[in-house]
Amino acid sequence: MEKIKVGIVGTGFIGPAHIEALRRLPNVEVAALCEVNIELAKEKAAQLGIARAYVFDDLLKQDDIQSVHICTPNFLHYSQSKAALLAGKHVVCEKPLAKDLHEAEELVALAAQTGLVNAVHFNLRYYPLVRQMKTMREKGDLGDVYSILGSYLQDWLFYETDYNWRLEPDKSGDSRAIADIGSHLMDVIEYITGLKTVEVLADFNTIHKTRKKPLKAVETYSGKMLKPEDYADVPITTEDHANVLLRFDNGNRGSVTVSQVSAGRKNQLKLEISGSKKTFAFNSEAPNELWIGNRDGYNEVLMRDPSLAYPEARALMSFPGGHNEGFPDTSKQMFKEVYAAIEAGKQPESPSFPTFADGYRELLICERILESNRSQTWTKV
Repeated sequence: MEKIKVGIVGTGFIGPAHIEALRRLPNVEVAALCEVNIELAKEKAAQLGIARAYVFDDLLKQDDIQSVHICTPNFLHYSQSKAALLAGKHVVCEKPLAKDLHEAEELVALAAQTGLVNAVHFNLRYYPLVRQMKTMREKGDLGDVYSILGSYLQDWLFYETDYNWRLEPDKSGDSRAIADIGSHLMDVIEYITGLKTVEVLADFNTIHKTRKKPLKAVETYSGKMLKPEDYADVPITTEDHANVLLRFDNGNRGSVTVSQVSAGRKNQLKLEISGSKKTFAFNSEAPNELWIGNRDGYNEVLMRDPSLAYPEARALMSFPGGHNEGFPDTSKQMFKEVYAAIEAGKQPESPSFPTFADGYRELLICERILESNRSQTWTKV
């Protein structure tokens, strides 16, 4: 088997997560690593056991590299994805796809024009029980969707001394919690329910109006504490916490809460979707259980087990029941579908994986949520 050679751009938190997932696929070889300068690229490549190191422009010149993963800060996603497509490379991009709708629209059009495989890393769709909920809804088990409650809670920015490039609008954009983790939540809601969000009412809160920026590098989730003289005060304009009311195209309602300052919540996406037949409840910190609520009978807990799931969800399960699968497996399962398309040489007509068009959709919703917070009024999507 001739393996598909991949280049990874960026080595923060998410780049190595992509690498680990890709190495679990039999038809893929992580062949090259890219960083902002060649010295850092070589250092990181040695640490991660990758043979070749490049700066970005040189990576694109490598004819044997068929696919590129963009795992850099948000402000680089548009330019690097565009350059990779123009160089004839298939592209997997971290979310958000771009910093504004104009850039995202251009990338969607360019990807369609080239016919190259394009994907956005909305990996949380790939918890098997998320696919199970989607399939159960499609088969009529849920009934008509009455209401949706969702939250995505983290605590990695709980202290005023917690700092990361995502706090800086020139690198991350004008929204933070909503754009960073809220985009995953909004994507999963529409993915499971098949509904479209048509109107939003948002209210943001910045808990730490000033944060202490380390004068030396601190990696995402590292939790390092420095001395007082190692910090500089920086004003913060993006949200730590957000509440959003939602209206859907079936006429019904929902609400979501997103926070990066909820002590003890490390990375918890929760959903409660109530239909005319049942209610589904899912918690990503216990991703191998799905609670199913009934009005006239016992409530149920469905354990992640290939023998109990629909075939569509079973396709995302690599291990028997009782052998837990979690966050790292979501990227593996997504990339398995993406690289089946790359092996075929082109973007499928109806991709099973999230595409640049899905990236545009989530950016649109996030933009409208940001507008709603500014105006404090209902805003149409």
